[in-house]
Amino acid sequence: MKKSILLVFTLMALGCNSNAQKTSSKQFPIQKTDMEWKAELSSQEYKVLRGKGTERAFTSELLDVKEPGTFVCAACGNELYRTEHKFNSGTGWPSFDRAFDDSNLVYKPDNSYGYYAVEVLCADCGGHLGHIFKDGPKETTGKRHCINGIAMDFVKD
Repeated sequence: MKKSILLVFTLMALGCNSNAQKTSSKQFPIQKTDMEWKAELSSQEYKVLRGKGTERAFTSELLDVKEPGTFVCAACGNELYRTEHKFNSGTGWPSFDRAFDDSNLVYKPDNSYGYYAVEVLCADCGGHLGHIFKDGPKETTGKRHCINGIAMDFVKD
């Protein structure tokens, strides 16, 4: 009986640590190997988009972009955000109050930093873009999409 209980708890513990709970790149339309991503992306882009990293605050060339246009995924070109929804959050990262189109993003609960946030991924390639917080402009959505500039390119209108 004790061995059966021990076996059940062992299987439960192993099951909780399985890769099945992690976001799999197989669910995204664009499929590439790790080697292909490394060959296509700069080391910093790879660290953020594929490794869930964060660029240093106030270092993004996209932080002060104000001209009309679209911010696209640096890995695949998927349209993510429009300049008209960008605002200065003072945090040091490009911030938006909404997506270009919600279907272009994947939202995933994230507790990895010791607090609750919503991770934002590109819906086409699964690249990590940043997080959403509930401290955005109250007069619009109340949300702040805090996005790594290195994870995006800007296309002027």
